[in-house]
Amino acid sequence: MTDDAESTTDRITIYSDYVCPFCYLGRRSLAEYQDGREEELRIDWQPYDLRAGKRNPDGTINHDVDDGKDESYYEQAKQNVRRLQEEYGADEMELDLATEVDSLPAQLVSVAIREQYDHETWLDFDEAVFEALWHEGRDIGDADVLVDLADDVGVDEADVREALADDERRSRLREQFREAREAKITGVPTFVYDGRAARGAVPPEQLQRLVDGV
Repeated sequence: MTDDAESTTDRITIYSDYVCPFCYLGRRSLAEYQDGREEELRIDWQPYDLRAGKRNPDGTINHDVDDGKDESYYEQAKQNVRRLQEEYGADEMELDLATEVDSLPAQLVSVAIREQYDHETWLDFDEAVFEALWHEGRDIGDADVLVDLADDVGVDEADVREALADDERRSRLREQFREAREAKITGVPTFVYDGRAARGAVPPEQLQRLVDGV
């Protein structure tokens, strides 16, 4: 696809974090909606950090920070995940939640691939990250896992390693997280189309209303 064609392609913005099960399930819903469209919507992914409130200054996660989410919160979240698994036919999910996984490395690499490769390569990597975590339970915060996933979609290992070691890129990603908060994005997934928004792993018919305005 040419640059001109890409600029005119209809697109939907999605704020998401790989460690959010509802972001994975929301993408399943979007795929189901896309199946009924004549022209596929191009995904404009915007990164979001669910662990922002627990991050140390060096970017590592302090899991001891109290974020107000107790056992009952997580149990309710698991129940909601299982309900949507059944609704969206996502029986292949191996995990309900991924509270111990840090998605920051995966987001760094994903942004780098989006900037340096074509959209289809980025999309293949993006889907591979979701599947590695939610289908296989792999640690997407591990550099070697990310190298393996990137290699499978045609991305050079050197580009992955460089993205993970690039402090300037890390700072730019933190700026994107800040911009998401300034845009009043308070949870993920959030789908945005033509100034309208839908939050959560909403069903395909709600995505249709979002896009078609009916």
